[in-house]
Amino acid sequence: MRRNLFRTAGALAAAVVVLAGCGEAGSSGTEAPPSAAAAGGQGCAPVAGDKLVVLTDDKKLQNTDNVIPAINKKASTPELIAALDKVSAALDTTKLIELNKAVDIDRKSSKAAAQDFATANNLTDGIAKGKGGAITVGAANFAENATLGELYSIVLTAAGYTVKVQQIGNRELYEPALEKGDIQVVPEYAATLAYFLAGKVDGKDAKDPSSPDLDATVAGLTTLGEKRGLVFGKASSAQDQNAFAVSAPFAQKYGLTTLSDLASKCSGTATVLGGPAECPQRPKCQQGLVEVYNFQAGRFDTLDAGGPLTKNALKQGTISVGLVFSSDGALAAG
Repeated sequence: MRRNLFRTAGALAAAVVVLAGCGEAGSSGTEAPPSAAAAGGQGCAPVAGDKLVVLTDDKKLQNTDNVIPAINKKASTPELIAALDKVSAALDTTKLIELNKAVDIDRKSSKAAAQDFATANNLTDGIAKGKGGAITVGAANFAENATLGELYSIVLTAAGYTVKVQQIGNRELYEPALEKGDIQVVPEYAATLAYFLAGKVDGKDAKDPSSPDLDATVAGLTTLGEKRGLVFGKASSAQDQNAFAVSAPFAQKYGLTTLSDLASKCSGTATVLGGPAECPQRPKCQQGLVEVYNFQAGRFDTLDAGGPLTKNALKQGTISVGLVFSSDGALAAG
């Protein structure tokens, strides 16, 4: 599974009470947002097109799920962190999309894609040698995270470590292993990890420490990490988070670049929003679009969470806008 994308306060307690769960969704809401004719407009009918574009989240509905190295404190050294920070400095969302395209669409292995990226971005230049020794980089069980793990392996090898990359299921499995020191490094996502650790540290009374502001999210994450024996490298500018995409012809026809544009021009009966079944009740999905942007879709179609059903529906012109992941390889330019 990827990451928990539809979070509510109820899921914080679940991180403590049921660590064997998948962590994907929080508590369900009881009412969907108005889907509505309340908008009063005609809306924007779907337009087919092979190229997808993400609408800019200009009012910052989503939190800052930037890629960040998470490190077992006992294994941490200045040289190790400096090597991992080389990856963060080189990585932005556009490059992460291209990495995902190389693996998911061009069918390269994560290791080959990572090596190509490292060479193109001179990742190993100027890396200081550390004290050496064995390092295990843990990775979640989806391709992007495995590729990030391979990037970490490349820079840590250049720093003099003997590195193994081990794919270990979901966060409920690999995070405790990181705390114990069974693995020493994991590529993580700042907002989601902060949310997860808050549940472990503060239980059912925990508040979500993540924020649309990266500095605030990292500050909260750092404080929580100190209580669990974890430290962090620098966050990259690359984000893998909820995003809303439309087909390029749709964006061109209606003059859209931002979610504010979508709300002001496309609220109304002809507009079709697509996403997973829980989207209407989730604060980072349809509920958030209503509350933050006052966007009113005429209809919601139940599809999947950023998967092939949603992307195909956008391309075929059966939905106007759909939930995707911001670093999806399908969003690559060209």
